[in-house]
Amino acid sequence: MFQKTAIIMAFAVAIWAFCGAIIGIGRQFLDMDTTLIVHALGAPVGAAFFAAIYFRYFAFTRPLVTSVFFVAASLTLDVFVVAMLVEQSFEMFGSVLGVWIPQASIFLATFLTGIFMHRQNNVVPR
Repeated sequence: MFQKTAIIMAFAVAIWAFCGAIIGIGRQFLDMDTTLIVHALGAPVGAAFFAAIYFRYFAFTRPLVTSVFFVAASLTLDVFVVAMLVEQSFEMFGSVLGVWIPQASIFLATFLTGIFMHRQNNVVPR
């Protein structure tokens, strides 16, 4: 059970890190508004990529559960790492474009990828 949880968590962290990289790199080259737009567009791409790998090789959980887990993990990391340690402010959670649209798109991309992978590959959660 611990190994399965660790694998799911690793994928969730990978999605979160991908989004963090978009923000970190974007801040160096773009204004914040443009960076947030790129982040909102990139978040579902990264989520779909990592979810496809997860559902292809592991699929321990169904698409809905996986989607909830990925978003919950991402929000938890945003609270404890980004807001509390890096930004030292919870102001970011007031941004629909910066937080809530990307989180919703991560949920949706993960869910749809899971459904697609299930239908295409007859993937059944173990």
